[in-house]
Amino acid sequence: MQIENPVLKGFNPDPSIVRVDDTYYIATSTFEWFPGVQIHESKDLVNWRLITHPLSTRTLLDMKGNKDSAGIWAPDLSYADGKFWLVYTDVKVTEGAFKDMTNYLTTAESIEGPWSDPIKLNGVGFDASLFHDDNGKKYLVQMEWDHREYRHPFNGIKLTEYSVEQQRLLPETAKIIYKGTDVKLVEGPHIYKLFGYYYLFCAEGGTVYTHQEVVARSAELFGSYETQPGDVFLTAFDSPDGELQKCGHGSLVDTPSGEWYFAHLTGRPWHRETESIRDPRGWCTLGRETAIQKVEWNEEKWPYIVGGKRGSRFVEAPKGCTETKYAPTYPETDHFDSAALNINFSTLRVPFDERMGSLTEKPGNLRLFGKGSLTNEHEQSLVARRWQSFYFDAQTAVAYSPYTFQQMAGLVNYYNTGHWSMIHVTWNEINGRVIEVTQNDRGVLTSFLKDKAVKVPEHVEYVHFKAKVRKETYTYAYSFDGEQWTDIDVTLDAAILSDDYVVQSYGGFFTGAFVGMANVDYSGYELPADFDYFTYKELENNES
Repeated sequence: MQIENPVLKGFNPDPSIVRVDDTYYIATSTFEWFPGVQIHESKDLVNWRLITHPLSTRTLLDMKGNKDSAGIWAPDLSYADGKFWLVYTDVKVTEGAFKDMTNYLTTAESIEGPWSDPIKLNGVGFDASLFHDDNGKKYLVQMEWDHREYRHPFNGIKLTEYSVEQQRLLPETAKIIYKGTDVKLVEGPHIYKLFGYYYLFCAEGGTVYTHQEVVARSAELFGSYETQPGDVFLTAFDSPDGELQKCGHGSLVDTPSGEWYFAHLTGRPWHRETESIRDPRGWCTLGRETAIQKVEWNEEKWPYIVGGKRGSRFVEAPKGCTETKYAPTYPETDHFDSAALNINFSTLRVPFDERMGSLTEKPGNLRLFGKGSLTNEHEQSLVARRWQSFYFDAQTAVAYSPYTFQQMAGLVNYYNTGHWSMIHVTWNEINGRVIEVTQNDRGVLTSFLKDKAVKVPEHVEYVHFKAKVRKETYTYAYSFDGEQWTDIDVTLDAAILSDDYVVQSYGGFFTGAFVGMANVDYSGYELPADFDYFTYKELENNES
């Protein structure tokens, strides 16, 4: 039995892995998508399923107004004293000299909750994790942000004792314990006590193609820490031909039989035939994903990646484990017959509630009330799921009767407020109810059909839309009966929905492409749109 990487496909970065008895859990970042933090579980490290989002209430997470790629950065999941501990960061400012943020702590006896009201910790820096020492004490370990323009903003790794009794950090104990290497950008710290040492695992190089993971250790918790000699622990920077790129930012876990594995961030770029694999390094339209590598220890008790530092696509599974497969958590077609959204759906910044929509007002339909435009950072009416394959079809049908061009509802492919496209029903002065295709590229809007927008016949209630994603490009189609389809003669560049494209013009570039349903009514009348179903069907590479 082998682990096939990535184990968590699509936008699932910054994995924090923990084992409780015979079950493994991975928590990953969700940024501005709600609910916050994805947690997957596995019995064998091979098969995984999404089981919960702990930050599912406004009490635990309020991201209204958060910038693109702000919100939940690098959550840390641990288990001690008979309960789960989740440390998470809500970042409010992403651009410029400052990184305004708040770190919180919540706990639960069960992985599925309920989770306690959040305890505010600090705003010193992001990527905070909790270390439970064997003497019962607890410490927050995090990178420290420095806004001063004459200093490097990643000031080092800071350790601060946490008082369980007082439910607060003790800032008088805080100390920078590690400054990182000359690669800089030290972040994502996790501490483990093993073999008589405190091991500090950190990411460096930024979460792009220069990404790496380094290891340091000390006989004392507060240092001094010695960086692992020789080659770096994990990186694909000098292996541009590797299937897994951007490797770094992860955490360590042991198996019941005493083996070790490292869950880490990775990306899978594709290249156009005209492009070098070195520059540009490629386009990761599925976002940053999670992979797992096997770890062993040398005679000096330093860790190394089995198979080489760049990481492997296929990895030996733990010895003696029994394969445990899970039923899919997402039906190929969702007919909206449930009282709640499928666990794979997300919204932006705010929860799906009665202000955004309903699953009961029109049975068998998802009703969305029109909200702000897709450039709005406060309230949008959008329900979407991650791209998890380079090849897939997505389809929906919408009943909608707009009476102004300020109203539009349909199928959307979305990266952030500045990068998205949409096929939708809207209104114009020539034909009334029409179909249009729009794209926002670096904040510049293009309407592709204009005065050739397709008139919707008066007798048609539901207009069917389809997105056909084919790795490098994607297209849209429409149907008035769900059987006879007409392709829109517009081919869109999928790279626009990738971190690698967005980073060229904006510093917040940490998510991934989503596909879903949206209802925009910036006229403010909140005109409803009813979606009859949503289909997401992954394809083989050679399927049309």
